[in-house]
Amino acid sequence: MNSAILVAGIDEVGRGPLAGPVMAAAVILDPAKPITGLTDSKKLSEKQRERLFPLIQERALAWAVGRAEVEEIDAINILQASLLAMQRAVAGLPIAPVHALVDGNRCPALPCTAQAIVKGDLTEPAISAASILAKVVRDREMAELDTVYPGYGLAKHAGYPTASHLEALARLGVSPIHRRSFGPVKRLLMR
Repeated sequence: MNSAILVAGIDEVGRGPLAGPVMAAAVILDPAKPITGLTDSKKLSEKQRERLFPLIQERALAWAVGRAEVEEIDAINILQASLLAMQRAVAGLPIAPVHALVDGNRCPALPCTAQAIVKGDLTEPAISAASILAKVVRDREMAELDTVYPGYGLAKHAGYPTASHLEALARLGVSPIHRRSFGPVKRLLMR
């Protein structure tokens, strides 16, 4: 296999929420199987992301999703947990990349060379694909967690600090999947 094409795009999703894991995906696209419509997952509708999700899985040379749990986020902080999720995504790839393009301004420690690209999810198709995979996987998990922890509206806001989530948090209290190191949750626990 041509090593010049073994470039992984890496992106994370879920740094800002008050609940749930942070997830990252790593994707090595196949230049022979292009996917149209790739861009930053936040710029796509849920329907568009759901349409692209199986295409990325089918056409990519390799893909993997990594995660860091709430306990890890609280123990090592959200930035370090995000980098850990990225490392786990790359470690999960069935093919080792020779280079990685990472969305943002920091690269995790990886077994290959890496380059951070601010807003890379808008310019690098492999990062866009990773952004979409991570977002769809996390959104689906938050919808499942909504049935385990009803009343918070997790399926609707995916754990982000919306007005309705903050209201539910004040009313229902802190659940096991809430990040205790995050301000609004920490303040509730200190009451």
